[in-house]
Amino acid sequence: MPPEGLPRPEEMWLGDVADASDDSHPIIERTEEFEGRVWSIVRDRVGFGHHEATRDVIIHPGAVAVIAVDDEDRILLIRQYRHPVAMYMFEPPAGLLDTAGELPLETAKRELAEEAGVRASQWNVLVDLFNSPGGSSEAIRVFLARGLESLPDGRPHTGEAEEAHLPQAWVPLAEAVDLVLHGRVGSPSAVAGILALAALPSRHEGDLRPADDPWNARAWLEANSRVRRV
Repeated sequence: MPPEGLPRPEEMWLGDVADASDDSHPIIERTEEFEGRVWSIVRDRVGFGHHEATRDVIIHPGAVAVIAVDDEDRILLIRQYRHPVAMYMFEPPAGLLDTAGELPLETAKRELAEEAGVRASQWNVLVDLFNSPGGSSEAIRVFLARGLESLPDGRPHTGEAEEAHLPQAWVPLAEAVDLVLHGRVGSPSAVAGILALAALPSRHEGDLRPADDPWNARAWLEANSRVRRV
């Protein structure tokens, strides 16, 4: 129960606790402020009933990530430099949804191969998230990959700059949770994926969504001009 007297009755939500797209606010005017290599920034004038507000929004192509778990219950993390935060970070294999016509699952399979030299026989959706919905349209789908094996020729060296050298760490799940909770691993796909996996009552097929489960949030973004086409 909330503290006595809080919140006020008119601020108490009585409906389903679930993100919803059926009560969005209209864009009165949109101006493109910047077009970059990966994302663009638009300035929207938004109607809120009798009021208006201006919001700057990063229009992002979206991304996928892969929590790959081996037979010893270890999670694959790769060490990669992230220039915006000037840090090397431990993250699951991941990539942008920047190939036209490629389904998210296929992108995830490709990224697991390209960044780790690994393929998997079992795939499920683990968790969906918005990276920073206060300012960006980036939606991320995190897959769970099991039944792992190394590619015969290893990782294809297709990357450059930050992706040229991607050292791997295979971390037991319990240790990975500790790394997250102690602030030593902060990538959003790592935090969400590791904690989602740890939260499952068991890690069997029946507890997880299928790999082709509809991604309704991304479909909504696409329908409302919130996905950047790279």
